Amino acid sequence: MSYTQPPPLTNAEIDSFLREQKIARICSLNEDGTIHATAVWFAYKDGCIMMLTPAATRKVRNIRRERNVTVFVDDPDTGKGVLIYGKGELDYGCDVQEAISLFEKYMPKVEAEKSARDFTVTSKGGCVRIIVKSDRIVSYDTTKDTLP
Repeated sequence: MSYTQPPPLTNAEIDSFLREQKIARICSLNEDGTIHATAVWFAYKDGCIMMLTPAATRKVRNIRRERNVTVFVDDPDTGKGVLIYGKGELDYGCDVQEAISLFEKYMPKVEAEKSARDFTVTSKGGCVRIIVKSDRIVSYDTTKDTLP
């Protein structure tokens, strides 16, 4: 018996899944050709993945040089996942309100406000918004799999 990719999520299921999940992994290309993968907090809005990071990070340096990235979001408990292949855009105009909005996904409002202010002020090289617009999305849902 051969095993293939489990059935995909529908577009509505992908939207819901990406709004609910807490951790994404962004993969970018290092100068030596190896892959840099790191876990990040993220928001999903209007078909784009958005994350905030200090400007001095490897992912920012990599995206500045090569915009192709892959973002992987999965939930091992449900057997669902989404791979987003796309281009990373760097926006150095990160503001506190946007950081608060993102951080509220992970902590109560009062903590999010303090953490966002600290993050935007202390980020080495400043705060950068990474926006990933998808060129292609691949998803899977093992609960839909009919193989024994």
